Amino acid sequence: QVQLVESGGGLVQAGGSLRLSCAASGRTYFMAWFRQAPGKEREFVAAISWTGNRADSADSVKGRFTISRDNAKNTVYLQMSRLKPEDTAVYYCAAARVLSRGAANYDYWGQGTQVAIDS
Repeated sequence: QVQLVESGGGLVQAGGSLRLSCAASGRTYFMAWFRQAPGKEREFVAAISWTGNRADSADSVKGRFTISRDNAKNTVYLQMSRLKPEDTAVYYCAAARVLSRGAANYDYWGQGTQVAIDS
């Protein structure tokens, strides 16, 4: 069983930055961030392999968000910059055995952390 705990969310001004963290208990493989805005479906944000040599991100965040991991700390990060109001959502950390953009492929999920961008 893997437990994931996100932190780092908050309220920032448009154009600002935030770094989300996801601490995992137990061995994890591919890790990802998803987000869900009110009234919308959960959407893929970024994913990274165990070694960090493979990564993927949604077009909407390319060049603004960076996913990374520190396996010594069993923690995955999402560095978010140049934030926009449309980035407002609950951000979820997830773990899977494949690198995928599909939420259905992820076996473990965190409880989520709220990110709000004020225009």
